Parts: sequence; structure tokens; C-alpha cells
Amino acid sequence: MLVLRLLNVVAPAYFLCISLVTFVLQIFLFIPSMFRDPSTTPLFSPALLHGALFLFLSANALGNYVLVIQSSPEDSGKGLNLGEGAEVVADWLAGSRSPGSALPSTHFCRLCARVTQRHDHHCFFTGNCIGSRNMRNFIMFCLYTSLACLDSLVAGMTYISAALSMSFASPLAFLTLLPHSISQFFSGALLSSEMFVILMLYLWLGIGLACAGFCCHQMLLILRGQTRYQVRKGVVVRARPWRENLREVFGKRWLLGLLIPVLNVGSDYRRQKGK
Repeated sequence: MLVLRLLNVVAPAYFLCISLVTFVLQIFLFIPSMFRDPSTTPLFSPALLHGALFLFLSANALGNYVLVIQSSPEDSGKGLNLGEGAEVVADWLAGSRSPGSALPSTHFCRLCARVTQRHDHHCFFTGNCIGSRNMRNFIMFCLYTSLACLDSLVAGMTYISAALSMSFASPLAFLTLLPHSISQFFSGALLSSEMFVILMLYLWLGIGLACAGFCCHQMLLILRGQTRYQVRKGVVVRARPWRENLREVFGKRWLLGLLIPVLNVGSDYRRQKGK
């Protein structure tokens, strides 16, 4: 448990550091290097278009990241005929109450110390649980993080291609870039800044693929009307049309949440809460 609590602090700090480094590299290195192309017009230069795209992706990724934390799942042990939330938590910690004895869609998280409704999993990068309240923002966070990493990867490859006078037309060029760069760095033929950018290329690739895969997996579970916790515990859910499952998570105003980071307005959960 101590290791998990430590990871709950280190993982958000790691994400914020990577985000800060990415922002600095884009604003002060990649985008200024695109302005050096004399063949482009100032108004529609690739630098301005790329900068606007990067800011849009970053704003959505960080905005949804904040909303995932801000709209964390409530303590369902209060107000759901389960007794006082503190008593339910104490019973589960003491082992006198089974986690599945209250409601099949609730789960007690030891790291968050609360009972969450429609629990999916505990995300260490946000430091809290993902449930019915913040699932939509979490998926948008994964989507825009993967797109921002892809954008940074392309911009970084363009910068390295111009700095080292190399081409990435062949897939082997990217696969062999790291070992060749390491040998050149220790021989003194490669600058430290260029080596750092090359290392970030592989980091962006890994984070982007991981977030994209996680986003696709979550969408598949939503279409089935399941959560990761239900799949792990073997809980059988009632079959419903996939449109209803999507509406339950994304609400009717899903297009607004796709363009800007907003709270999950119009979802079934919030309508039920208002009743």
C-alpha cells in the first residue's frame, strides 16, 4: 500500500513534468525552427498552423486532466442507504463487510478511501478514481494526450531531420535513430540538446500509443456497457443498445465536450443526481 500511495504522488508529477518539457520544446525550439523556411507566407506558415494545433490539443488534454480531478467520484457510501460513508469505509477496512455487499456497481478504493459509483479503475496519473462522473473527461484526456504526443513526435522528427540532415522516409531510419545517436553522442558528434530531443521522440511515441490503446479499450467497454472493474470481477451486466451506453457516459452534448474541455453536462448520471 505504501508503494501505491507513493506512485499516486509520483505519477501526476511525472505527467506534469513531461507536459512542461513538451510545451517548452514546442514553443521555444520546434515552432521557431519552422519560421526559418523562406518558401512559406507569414500568414499561412506551417509554424502558425502547427502552433495553433498544438495549443488546441494541449488545452484540451490539460483541461480534461483538471476536470478528471475536479469531478472525482463522490463517496457513494453517503446517501445511498448504505449507512454513513465513514462507517461503511471502516467496515470494509476491518473486513466485516464485503465490497460487493452494498451495490454491484459500487467499489471501495483504499487509496481514495471512499466508495465510488460505477467504478472503473484508479488512475495513478490523476491520483483518483475513474467512475461515472469523470469517465467522459478521462477518455477525452487520453484522446487528446495521444494526439498531442503524435503532434510533438512529428514536429520533433521534422526538427531532427533538418538539424542532422537525415530523412525518415524509411521506417528503419527511426528504429535505428536511437542506437546511432547514442554512439554519436558519446563520441562528441551530437549535441546534448539534439540527443535530448531524440530521447523525447521515443517517449512521445510510447505515451501516445499507450494513451491511444487505453482510449480504444475504454470505448469498447463503454459500447458494451461495462467497466474495467466489472470485467475483472466477472460481473454480468444487462445488455443494452450501444447508443444508450454512449449517451450514459457522454451525454447529449457530446460534440461540445469533443471540442472544448467541459464538465459532463447532460449525462444520465447528472440527470439522476438532480432528481
